[in-house]
Amino acid sequence: MGFFQFARPIVTVAIFTAATSNSQVLAAEELANHQPVTDTVNAAAAISHPVAPRSFNYKLPESENADEFAAIGRSQNSHASDDRATDEFDSFLHQETGDRISENLNPPPAEFNREISTEANTEVQENPLPSELRNETEKSLLPQKIAQQIPNSIAPESPLQEQIRDRQIPNPITPQPPLPQPIPAPQPAPEPPFNIPVPAPVPPAETEIPGTVIIQRFEFAGNTAFSSEELAKVTAQFTNKPISFAELLQAEAAITKLYVDAGYINSGAVIPAGQNLSAGVVTIRIIEGGLQDIVVSGTGRLDPNYVRSRLAIAAGRPLNTNRLLQALQLLQLDPLIQNISAELTAGARPELSILEVRVKPARTLNAQLILDNGRSPSVGSFRRGIEFTQANTLGLGDALRVNYTNTTGSNAFDINYTLPVNPRNGTVSLSYGRTGSDVVEPPFDRLEIVGKSSRYELTYRQPVLQTASREFALGITASLQESRTTLLGESEPLSPGADEEGRTRVSAVRFFQEWTQRSPRSVLAARSQFSVGLGAFGATVNSEAPDSRFLAWRGQAQYVRLLAPETLFVARSDLQLANRALVPLEQIGLGGFRSIRGYRQDVLLTDNGLLLSAEVQIPVARFGRANLLQVVPFVDYGRGWNSSGEDSPKENNLLGVGLGLQLRLGDRFTGRIEYGVPLIDAGNSDGNTWQEKGLYFSVIYNLF
Repeated sequence: MGFFQFARPIVTVAIFTAATSNSQVLAAEELANHQPVTDTVNAAAAISHPVAPRSFNYKLPESENADEFAAIGRSQNSHASDDRATDEFDSFLHQETGDRISENLNPPPAEFNREISTEANTEVQENPLPSELRNETEKSLLPQKIAQQIPNSIAPESPLQEQIRDRQIPNPITPQPPLPQPIPAPQPAPEPPFNIPVPAPVPPAETEIPGTVIIQRFEFAGNTAFSSEELAKVTAQFTNKPISFAELLQAEAAITKLYVDAGYINSGAVIPAGQNLSAGVVTIRIIEGGLQDIVVSGTGRLDPNYVRSRLAIAAGRPLNTNRLLQALQLLQLDPLIQNISAELTAGARPELSILEVRVKPARTLNAQLILDNGRSPSVGSFRRGIEFTQANTLGLGDALRVNYTNTTGSNAFDINYTLPVNPRNGTVSLSYGRTGSDVVEPPFDRLEIVGKSSRYELTYRQPVLQTASREFALGITASLQESRTTLLGESEPLSPGADEEGRTRVSAVRFFQEWTQRSPRSVLAARSQFSVGLGAFGATVNSEAPDSRFLAWRGQAQYVRLLAPETLFVARSDLQLANRALVPLEQIGLGGFRSIRGYRQDVLLTDNGLLLSAEVQIPVARFGRANLLQVVPFVDYGRGWNSSGEDSPKENNLLGVGLGLQLRLGDRFTGRIEYGVPLIDAGNSDGNTWQEKGLYFSVIYNLF
């Protein structure tokens, strides 16, 4: 009998990054580092999802009890966890789109707001309290010891009382909205890395053997890709009838064709010689091919094993080019790789091949200058920042991100390190953030309200489904947040749940799920997170809520659709539900920059909240090849409410509409200005900042 002879094809694989317009690559990180779905949901191979800043409004009831001063700032401890949620979602989305939007969803800390009542008069011994604050002291809203420390520079006849009446006392630990990120637009899925021309197997020369034989059945050996039943169906046409020797070889070729058509290009079938055909049974041996070696070159600082290990997952025996294509497409989307080419050549034996891969690494160092008015006016709304990112710090595909931002009254520092731990893109992340804030908004700046907060996070994230068009990942985060506030230089419990020293400490475990689906015209990203608060590791534990013990769920989503060239529709949502009253660190804030435009930052800070937003980015002018001006009409809606019988804000619905302009100059500059009109009066937008007048702006400049 003859043996099957394998043709030894040489297959060239080439993947090049398709040139796309700047607007297609950068469009709205509204999928969050993330951080849960907060900076919110993004699209393109990911979505950058801006998460709404959290805020909550409290009306302080009149009371004779000085202890009510402890409730002055419901939003005292703006929750860093909420900001992290946004950043995470952004990062999640960004990764899914290939543009890798912001790596963490970090919900901003929430601003604490309280209204103080003014009615009776009182007198203070020694250091007379200015008349503007006597009424507040009479109601015991400020402890006697603090009232006595109010500086004499506040003249008795000053208009301070009128300025403070019906105003909220600001929380120094305000929410930190995620840094603005462009939203990646939907992009076509990577083109198939190669179209493999599979040469037809070269059968042995036919030998003229007279006569026929009747084969009752075929038996198969060595097959794993297909079952014997599946192979028997292919050879059924050659059984129970007289066939010639040439027709017997056709049965062999039919099995080989089945394998090759299914992508097993170096697999085939042979009929071993020496069989007794008179018994009516013929054994066909299946030789399933594989890879002899994977050779990677051109990676630069990137460890070649980073590429090799990811291809090896798809290169198991029997070798299938369809699986190999998917692995190459995923590497094409990897932000560490600019383009990739591969060549499949013959190995030492007919069933073995060698995969030679050439990689051109992408630029991994980036720095951004950021300017916006996204912080609370109480600590200064104008925010300046710089962010450095090295996506391949040690050559392992490990990413380091460091950013610093400040306003007139605040300074914030964040650092995040992410290390790949397996070839299926599982990662471990360590995060640390620290913020110091002083209230600088008149007239409260004279009260010397100061807050400090910090957070620590350890996260493990593992994709369980990953293709070029979709990804589903699971993860768990262990987090610890703490904050402390002082007033007139002395520690005070300015927010619910804080101890006598004004400290709040929350330890929690967060389980999250992330889903991203891409097509040439749309991207959908969603994030779900369950947070379980623990009374461990020195966390705040009180006899009654709120404290570190809680259960909350947060769901975020963003949908981006390409309506026409460079015309995007962006819709996003954010929902939080809690089983009990939460400390401000865990509440959700609504209003302002990247939230409900037309309102002051974090007008609402509540236990539960809903945000719905939609906008359309419409091109109106183009300057050169990569410069684009777009007009952006938008509408935002939000609702906040409290749990466990806690009073909700008097006006807990927000609705804003408006118009924005967005300018992109190449891949270096993105600027955006928006004007929002509040359709529902929230009762506290009487300030003079741009933000309180409905104006928001952001500028991002990439240094290189």
